[in-house]
Amino acid sequence: MFTPNGLARAALRFRPSGFAGTFVALVMAAMVVSACGILLETGLRATVPPARYAEAPVVAAAAQTAPYGHGDNADSEPVPDRARLDDSLVAKAATAPGARTAVADVTFPGRGPNGPLSAHNWGSTTFTGEKLTSGRPPGPGEVVLAAGKATAGSHVTLTTPEGRHTYRVSGTAGTGDAAAWFADDEAVRLSGHPGRIDAIAVFPEAGVSTAALQSQVAHALGKHAKVHTGDDRGAVEDPSLGEAKEMLTGIGGSFGGVATLVAMFTAAGTVALAVGQRAREFALLRAIGTTPRQIRRTIATETLLVAPLAGALGCLPGIALARWWFGQLKDKGAVPEAVDLSVSWIPLVSAAGAVLVTALLSGYTAAHRSSRIKPGQALSEASVERLRIGWIRTPLGIAAAAGGFVCAGLSASLTGDDAANAALGIVFLFMLAVALLGPLVARACAGLFGLPLRGAGAPAALAAANSRTNARRLASAITPIVLAMAFSSVLIFMQTSTDRVTADQQHAGVLADHIVTADPGLTPDAVRRAGHSPEVTAAVGLLRTSVLVPASGGLESASAQGVTGSARDLAAVQDLDVEHGRLSLKRGEIAVDGRLAGNAHVKVGDRLHLRLPDGTRAAPVVVATYGRGMGLSQVTMARADLATHVTSAYDTELWTKGGTAAGLGRIGTVLDRDGYTTAQSLDRELNAWANSVMAGVLGGFAAVAAVNTLVMTVLDRRRELGTLRLIGSTRRQVLRMIRWEALLVALAGIALGTAIALATLVPMMKGLTGQGPYIPPMVYSSFAGAIVVLGVTAATLPARAALRKETLDE
Repeated sequence: MFTPNGLARAALRFRPSGFAGTFVALVMAAMVVSACGILLETGLRATVPPARYAEAPVVAAAAQTAPYGHGDNADSEPVPDRARLDDSLVAKAATAPGARTAVADVTFPGRGPNGPLSAHNWGSTTFTGEKLTSGRPPGPGEVVLAAGKATAGSHVTLTTPEGRHTYRVSGTAGTGDAAAWFADDEAVRLSGHPGRIDAIAVFPEAGVSTAALQSQVAHALGKHAKVHTGDDRGAVEDPSLGEAKEMLTGIGGSFGGVATLVAMFTAAGTVALAVGQRAREFALLRAIGTTPRQIRRTIATETLLVAPLAGALGCLPGIALARWWFGQLKDKGAVPEAVDLSVSWIPLVSAAGAVLVTALLSGYTAAHRSSRIKPGQALSEASVERLRIGWIRTPLGIAAAAGGFVCAGLSASLTGDDAANAALGIVFLFMLAVALLGPLVARACAGLFGLPLRGAGAPAALAAANSRTNARRLASAITPIVLAMAFSSVLIFMQTSTDRVTADQQHAGVLADHIVTADPGLTPDAVRRAGHSPEVTAAVGLLRTSVLVPASGGLESASAQGVTGSARDLAAVQDLDVEHGRLSLKRGEIAVDGRLAGNAHVKVGDRLHLRLPDGTRAAPVVVATYGRGMGLSQVTMARADLATHVTSAYDTELWTKGGTAAGLGRIGTVLDRDGYTTAQSLDRELNAWANSVMAGVLGGFAAVAAVNTLVMTVLDRRRELGTLRLIGSTRRQVLRMIRWEALLVALAGIALGTAIALATLVPMMKGLTGQGPYIPPMVYSSFAGAIVVLGVTAATLPARAALRKETLDE
């Protein structure tokens, strides 16, 4: 008799189809897990090499996060804009033991005769290295410009957040960039955030190490600043690195966790199917004296022959998928160009190990009963499917379904990324319920969808009977189809639903005839100039930014607009659909979207404790709530309350009622109402793309798993198909039966996947938008049609191959 290892090799040789299906499933699982792991590792390790601060050994800057919570619940959220330091800290840093000097750094956008420019304080040239090519450093009322832009002694008119002023050019500096340098005190005043600076560069005395200086500066500044050295200085230059790290860890962690569970779940199902198909073989082995331990050793050996190789090969497309995904994020500006993809052995070994452990556990579980029961009983159960309810699986399946409904109800209070992540978790709970209750669900689907087949001819009736009596096989085929339909539908239709509401609110809320924009922003007198333009009846400036508001026990980003102008003029160009209170634009007052107010548990008359763009705490009084926050802005307040807390303190847009494009063209680029809403929709492309990629990864993986499972189930039925041919059935009749079965599987999977998607989307969209989900008919039809075509094709092709022989295959 074969030894266990020899038995495993013989099984691999004589049953290649089952092992091929298992191999494909494990390769796909390793691909998904390794790709998400690589992105997670990149998010954790991402750094940006310093450029501006390369010659400054120690740099102090404000923490770019807003903390919240206490004790074990403490956490933080990246601030929407740059957090800054009080300029009085420069003197404190300079007094740190071992410090030779400390220099403030101030950077802000400006505009000169030739277009946008970057403005700095002259002291920053200590570490940036620019040298005068002519003239002298700037004094009060003076500026140094880039060489070739002006000559020393001339005068130039520049626009800064403080307005348009004429300055004397005291000198020129050798740089090819459009830049301007002001005296240190004047740069702080002109920057738009007086009394605040971006960072402090500290230089050591001779013989003082960087580490020692860092420690002394950190002690001198205390909790008011974070002190950076090495590559950490790059994060001070580019605060967007924090957002990129959070996004990458979110993809690799939150989405990656769900994707890993789904991949392992699907791979386990495929392995269990492959082992389960051999129940008759294991029963015969038991009948001739093979012990349960030998059968388990055989399964372990078979797994070790397949899983390690599958895991290793799956990591190769996983690396390619991670590189493509990361490259797309870079191209869309979500990740700084200087960040590199981090690929180490950790995610690759983790993926291969997860695949191996999943294969072993699922194989053991699937063969547990067959290896332990008496040989006669094993042969009996291998011939006829058991109809008993599992007293462990069934309660767990019911609990998973109940958990899905409870979590779907709780998700009504979530927004943004939290809603997307919650959606994936909810779908997984429902999928777990479908898997655990698979035979019961499959039997119910076979009974329901099989009714019309009974009167559609002998092949259709036989397909219905096969489906009813082989519920476990049907469940194995239905589960990955449900997975593909549910995940794809939730991720795509969540985006189409929010896009639809946003577009509807913009269409109803934008009353302005023209919207004017300029780079880097509109001049401080733009609203006044527009108000004096011919035919303009109302004009307001809008400073677009974001703030952090309390929600779901933490902080979440909300779009904000700071208004220059009166509430009356704002109402003429924007219909916010005020629901409660009265819109006011006084300092210290705020109007918020009604759903945002509900999530923050505030109402008219309450104070909303929020964080301004730079993380500063504020508590304005809520004077109104409105209904069109998704399409216009979730927070509306006076520009004066926001302007000193953003990097670019210019109005972003100018909205006018009346006027002409020609008359407003001297202020900036003019868009009409339709052109503006189209441009705004481009800002949502990144979220839509991210959801589409996640849907493609999970849905595509599940679709491949579905095809793989269908091929495995059909190839395993070669004896049955051969028997049908021996009793007189024609090839055409057998193929029609297979097609009807595949159609039943596809329709059942589509119906269950749609039900799971609706159970997830309805409460979530009610909480997020106040409306039901919007499901574009063409998109849904394409999903359903693709599943039907894949299902029927995946079943028909192997059936044709199996029917080429005239006799039984085995």
